[in-house]
Amino acid sequence: MLAARQLSSHRPGRFGHRNRAALRIQAISAPVTTGEGECPLFQTREGKIVPAMCADYGFRSGSGRLYQEGYGEVPKDVWQLAKDNYLHEFTQLRRSTRYPPSDITAPDGAVAKVLHSAGAAAARAFGSLDKALENAGVLPELAPPPVLSALETQEFKQIRAKLDKLELSVSDVVAVEHARIARTGDMTSPAWVKAPFYALCFVLDVMYPKNKAIEKFWVLETVARIPYFAYISILHLYESLGFWRAGAELRKIHFAEEWNEMHHLQIMESLGGDRAWFDRFIAEHAAVFYYWVLIAFYLVSPRMAYNFMQRVELHAADTYSAFVERNRTALADIPPPLVALQYYYSDDLYLFDEFQTASRGAPGVPPRRPPCENLLDVFTNIRDDELEHVKTMVACQESTIAKDIAASSSGSAPRR
Repeated sequence: MLAARQLSSHRPGRFGHRNRAALRIQAISAPVTTGEGECPLFQTREGKIVPAMCADYGFRSGSGRLYQEGYGEVPKDVWQLAKDNYLHEFTQLRRSTRYPPSDITAPDGAVAKVLHSAGAAAARAFGSLDKALENAGVLPELAPPPVLSALETQEFKQIRAKLDKLELSVSDVVAVEHARIARTGDMTSPAWVKAPFYALCFVLDVMYPKNKAIEKFWVLETVARIPYFAYISILHLYESLGFWRAGAELRKIHFAEEWNEMHHLQIMESLGGDRAWFDRFIAEHAAVFYYWVLIAFYLVSPRMAYNFMQRVELHAADTYSAFVERNRTALADIPPPLVALQYYYSDDLYLFDEFQTASRGAPGVPPRRPPCENLLDVFTNIRDDELEHVKTMVACQESTIAKDIAASSSGSAPRR
């Protein structure tokens, strides 16, 4: 529920955008001015005013964020989309080798340091090759990244500096995981389910040092929503072929889960998790790989496909728990991004309620309505969302989830 007045707020990212279109937001009365910038305000369902983050720091800021410009439009044909994306990403790839960021630090661990050094050497080699091809006229002249300092407000810089100080330690995640296993016991999975899961964890731990927490979360969220795509695809296929036509309730649940994970991804993008070309390359190729892995899992054993996703969601919850505990004070001092406010304070929370199957329709259990007044609330909400996904994946492995939901919801009023 927002007021009618609209403002245009130009908020540049760091590594370049698809365009410089203004981010359109709705504000309450006059905008609050902090230093040189404007702080957008958001009104909750109860009428409370919550200041939002002053900027969208993501690679696609201003043009691709959900609920903002272009929302609900029909896409171009696949060839045009592929061409546009290739040309844009190729420019970013060239810039990543010719003008690498100066704030990259080597990760911890011998293997990680070796890979980091090898990657830096390869980038320098490709940068030299790119320059030679440009001089020979094979490639067009490459413009350096835009200088944004003149466009960045003081508040923009202050929040960016706070975000860059957030840390995620692998040892903290391991400690949280061990504590959880000591409390509740470990889940069991066959080796062929564990292998791709451990491969994903290894890549994330090796590629991302502790000062790249947001980037790591963005990659994790990009991959985390893919299994739900796969499950919906198979359920549609079974119904289309006439093999099995009782999957409607499952499809609805998995779509609600994917909708939730998509908003986690949007939040990480708005915090700048997708700024670097290399991070986008890793995440998007890993997503395609895991889609087909999960298609195979679901064809062979739907129960083990859900078992795999239970592991992923448990790891995500443990990771967010460790991150929240290490950065609690810093997170409480940063306002929430606009996309988080629009998701957790939406007027229509049907899809938010739909994926939380453990408490849906249970007698005496009110719907979950978490606060979202700072970045600490945002990350706490995401952690709790992941725990709800864990419960749903456990219920899916029981093979009676649709009947259980129907039984618990019978006689209850429709949800809004």
